[in-house]
Amino acid sequence: MSSQNENTQCIQITETVLRLYVLLNQYLDRCHDQAAKEAFPESEFQEHLSSTRAKAADLLTTNRVVKDKVAAETERILQLGADCVEGASHNGLNDQLAKDREMLRIKTLAISDLLAVFRSLE
Repeated sequence: MSSQNENTQCIQITETVLRLYVLLNQYLDRCHDQAAKEAFPESEFQEHLSSTRAKAADLLTTNRVVKDKVAAETERILQLGADCVEGASHNGLNDQLAKDREMLRIKTLAISDLLAVFRSLE
């Protein structure tokens, strides 16, 4: 595989994982923010989230550890969001929500920087 093809593949993987984390952050936002829900219809949002998850899983098949880690993280965040929507509001849940939002923020920033580096190599 040529260097150009490898870089293109790295960009594609990085873009997809970044998009997944952005969508997961939006998912958590939608749990408490009606305006966020109204800005993007639920069915379209869920379709976009589902297709991005599937694409990320497909692209990450070359590294089982990372694929499993991203899948577990995604499931955990989706469950947290579902708990919030069901009205389970308590300090432990709110603390976990804040922690996960911060984790997603940090990962999004780091992956975004990495994507910029990969793009500069093209």
